[in-house]
Amino acid sequence: MKDMQHYATIEELRIAAKKRVPRMFYEYVDAGSWSESTYRANSDDFARLQFRQRVAVDFSTRNLATTMIGERVSMPVALAPTGIAGMQHADGEILAARAAERFGVPFTLSTVSICSIEDVAAHTQRPFWFQLYMMKDRGFIADLIARAKAARCPALVLTLDLQIQGQRHKDRRNGLSAPPRLTLRNLAHLSRYPRWCARMLGTQRRTFGNIVGHAPGVTSIASMADWSAKQFDPTLTWKDIDWVRERWGGKLILKGVLDEDDARIARGVGADAVIVSNHGGRQLDGAPSTISMMPRIAEVLHGDVELHMDGGIRSGQDVLKALACGAHAVYVGRAFLYGLGAEGEAGVTRCLEVIRDELDMTMALAGITDIRDVDGTVLRSGGFVKGHAPAGEDAAPVRMQIV
Repeated sequence: MKDMQHYATIEELRIAAKKRVPRMFYEYVDAGSWSESTYRANSDDFARLQFRQRVAVDFSTRNLATTMIGERVSMPVALAPTGIAGMQHADGEILAARAAERFGVPFTLSTVSICSIEDVAAHTQRPFWFQLYMMKDRGFIADLIARAKAARCPALVLTLDLQIQGQRHKDRRNGLSAPPRLTLRNLAHLSRYPRWCARMLGTQRRTFGNIVGHAPGVTSIASMADWSAKQFDPTLTWKDIDWVRERWGGKLILKGVLDEDDARIARGVGADAVIVSNHGGRQLDGAPSTISMMPRIAEVLHGDVELHMDGGIRSGQDVLKALACGAHAVYVGRAFLYGLGAEGEAGVTRCLEVIRDELDMTMALAGITDIRDVDGTVLRSGGFVKGHAPAGEDAAPVRMQIV
């Protein structure tokens, strides 16, 4: 294992992960749907926003700590729910949850994780958040919610944008499955990753831990594939949120909002937080980037609902830009998975260190000493000003065009 300081950026973690993770699992992370235009826009649109550099500001004391849905966090960043993280590295969800716990940020476990709710709970002290996909089998969903409550998960993240799966061409070409099917082609490819294979052989967690052995009739990877193909629910509507809330009873975060009208509805159904998200560019290709929609959705919600976002965040600078555009906090998915694939638990920790250090330094150079004071005035162009206009102008919130 390398000295973690060797990795100065998230991009360097990505390059290392690409060398160490088999293609079908690396490309599951590092790809979008169809032409991948939305996947690319999520990152590219961040680069179009510029900071206002400020000088002669005393930034000898700085603070990144804040809260997310009332939970104190060391910085306004959470680890996003990501499917099959346990295929990037053996026991991946456990390792990522432990890294997040030590760092003081939330970890969100996916419904389609490799390590189960119970696995992660048994290896962590800090309660983690749980992400829920709605399936047709409401009995199974009710059981998942009960298991999350038993694990003391303080927040449920309900994903709304996966009623059907987007066109993910790389996953189809690679024959994605967990564990990988033992075809001659796959065996030949896996032989190039002996460390990955050795770790996988050393764990019993190699398939969907929240589903296999829990969903009726799902006892193997073969039955899992048949079950999952039929279970994502195209009939999901806003009315189903009441059904979820009745069984959950705790903090509810709605993920997948990318339109002003949907943001208004989410506020109306009583969400504790809304995640502006396009599923990492993995669902509707040709949809706008999340950062480009942040100003509009922030303006619609007027601070009535805590506003989070994901998509395209690869640095601490991206975090600061998201906050300036109206987000209260952000989620990182691919960034931490690169760290996980590169160096396991230490790689996830390094990902968080890189983001923290970049966020701290950029905030200072933009003339801000407390993360809670960030607003649109840190940007030269683009974003939504929360509470203040640039110096010398009226103090009312203003909209600025992303150009």
